[in-house]
Amino acid sequence: MRIGALEAGGTKMVCGVGNEFGQIECLEKFPTRTPETTMPQMISFFKEHKIEALGIGCFGPIDLHKESTTYGCITSSPKEAWRNYNILKEFSKELACPIGLDTDVNAACLGEMEYGAAKNCKNVIYITIGTGVGMGICAEGTLLHGVMHPEAGHMFVKRLPSDSFEGTCPFHKDCLEGLVSGGAIGARYGKKAYEIPVQDVAWTYTAHYIAEAIANLILTLEPERIILGGGVMEQEQLLFLIQKEVISLLHGYLGIKQLHKIEDYIVRPGCKGDQGVLGALLLGRNELSK
Repeated sequence: MRIGALEAGGTKMVCGVGNEFGQIECLEKFPTRTPETTMPQMISFFKEHKIEALGIGCFGPIDLHKESTTYGCITSSPKEAWRNYNILKEFSKELACPIGLDTDVNAACLGEMEYGAAKNCKNVIYITIGTGVGMGICAEGTLLHGVMHPEAGHMFVKRLPSDSFEGTCPFHKDCLEGLVSGGAIGARYGKKAYEIPVQDVAWTYTAHYIAEAIANLILTLEPERIILGGGVMEQEQLLFLIQKEVISLLHGYLGIKQLHKIEDYIVRPGCKGDQGVLGALLLGRNELSK
């Protein structure tokens, strides 16, 4: 099979071609500009490679209900040019092949479960902390959807008393994304994450809020593994600080064995940055098999 994969992110669109075994043949990246600019580039790429199916992991919010009149439509996205744009409809019209669709973080979660850090797990949370904050959740082997899909990157966390930063989320100000995303860090400190010293108090704040969100998720879903990806998580010291803070926040309330070996419980991705594309390949494969 020749399967196309699209990891559609707020900053870049990663287009790939591979097969049903997760072998990636080629990748090409396009900046996420406007649909008028970026869509023709991606359509041309997939047409050139003569794909049999396409899997799309897309930034959201996005309408994933097949019975909806706006199925495949990006809804209230901060990316104004893409707001109310039906990305699925446009690809379907141009490519005429089966297309599997889910969120970018659900696709990454799927990729990690098949090929990465969550093999043999049925209950997994994948969190990406980069330009924005998103979460993909798999419960009992099924990617989680409800009225819409998880938007837990916008969950509300309790701001530390010493923190006067109001947050950057255009909808909620100091939700999780508004406090710890790459954009929030830049607005708070006037620097990129990689420019901030390892010992800076910035990482105390960032680790605390991420750990607070994770503690809430553990109490709610009790996942078998939690995977932290995205550009902000490339700061080496951050994972250890988060692990330590999660243990502190839960304060022995849960006796689950995973917390006694937290370095194997809250982990980095295992797919070396390809989890989104690999997950999209699986979405395409699954749609083709139907």
